[in-house]
Amino acid sequence: MPFRIERDPLGERQVPADAYYGIQTERAVENFPISGLRMPAGLVTATVLVKKAAAETNAAIGRLSPTIADAIGRAADEILAGGLRDQFVVDVYQAGAGTSHNMNANEVLANRALEHLGKRKGDYEFCSPHDHLNASQSTNDAYPSALHLAMALMNTRLVSEMKALARAFREKGKEMRDVVKMGRTQLQDAVPMTLGQEFYAFAASLENEVDVLERVERALLEVNMGGTAIGTGLNAPPGFGQKCVRHLTEISGKTITLAEDLVEATQDTQPFVLYSGVLKSVAIKLSKICNDLRLLSSGPRAGLHEITLPPMQPGSSIMPGKVNPVIPEVMNQICYRIIGNDLTVTMAAEAGQLQLNVMEPVIALCILDGQTLFINGARTLRERCIEGIEPDREACRAFLERSIGIVTALNPVIGYDRATQLAEEAMRTGKGILELVRKKKVLTEAQIRKVLDARGMVGTRRER
Repeated sequence: MPFRIERDPLGERQVPADAYYGIQTERAVENFPISGLRMPAGLVTATVLVKKAAAETNAAIGRLSPTIADAIGRAADEILAGGLRDQFVVDVYQAGAGTSHNMNANEVLANRALEHLGKRKGDYEFCSPHDHLNASQSTNDAYPSALHLAMALMNTRLVSEMKALARAFREKGKEMRDVVKMGRTQLQDAVPMTLGQEFYAFAASLENEVDVLERVERALLEVNMGGTAIGTGLNAPPGFGQKCVRHLTEISGKTITLAEDLVEATQDTQPFVLYSGVLKSVAIKLSKICNDLRLLSSGPRAGLHEITLPPMQPGSSIMPGKVNPVIPEVMNQICYRIIGNDLTVTMAAEAGQLQLNVMEPVIALCILDGQTLFINGARTLRERCIEGIEPDREACRAFLERSIGIVTALNPVIGYDRATQLAEEAMRTGKGILELVRKKKVLTEAQIRKVLDARGMVGTRRER
């Protein structure tokens, strides 16, 4: 394979002649052969948007020639359209607070811009990864700004999928609003409700989480561009940050603001901690819902089986006819991973020292990984499970008729103590509450219809 020779303060390296990355990327590949995982596509996109906005700003203030800025912009547009993604080769696990990723982007953009200028890769005197692509910037403002933007852009997709999932639960609730069943607390019979109410509650739980996801995005949209190395703005012209943020807002579609205190913003990771905490909250809610789906569909003969999940695949290599709740199961696993990611984010955020947090790469990995898992998982749960759920009306009716829980409705009529005696006798004899009420003439038939009609016990709700 032909090579070109590139140089940096540590010496020389051979770089593949056709590579758009350069010597600093090559060193990072050598230093961090950790996971084999490359940069998430969303982070590459956000980084290129930041670099394009910086080039436009530098051209506007006279820091870059229009010709070079235009070449950088053309290179950026090609990557944003999907090109050269294979040139972002640095492992997601990297030291240096994101310097390796920043330089990978700088080198790829510089070398492609050089081709637009009619030059060869590596002719950095005409377009340099440092002097031109990194002009008025440092890794310490460009990289976290890209992280903020990447997470905000991914959050838009995540919110869309979570809203669709919540709608699916709500639609399923409407379909099953007339199916009366026994509610349960602590896995014991409680009082009647409908399957519709159960699924409406699932929907409301997710809608509450979506509201928080939308609110917390505002914290992600505050960046520290122009702060350069530690927030003091060394090497950035006055006003660069504000101008760059305006360009970034225009080309990204997100309303981005500049942090008021750039020194604080450069060292602070609170937006990541807040957002990761919300992802964890979503994971807790979704995992609980999936646990409920597995319980409600358990059986089909020796479980609850109040609902039937759509069959996706044979459930056993040895037990004929067995079908497992594989979609809720995989969603559970996604949720466990995201809860674990949040602990990593917590520890990485705590590890910041003085003016910088060098652990931002693993924070980025955990949050972007969680967003991707949730986007794909929510779509899978909706399309391959929720939309195909059917009620088992007979099972719901049978549980309701055998349950002792309806005795609660007798409290206002005959008192708690007498109702308890009926419940104990029903448990002891295996008879139903309704049967004992009639046998002991506790209520008239008219009273029974009024007090012990399960449909009258489920209450009313405001539908959305």
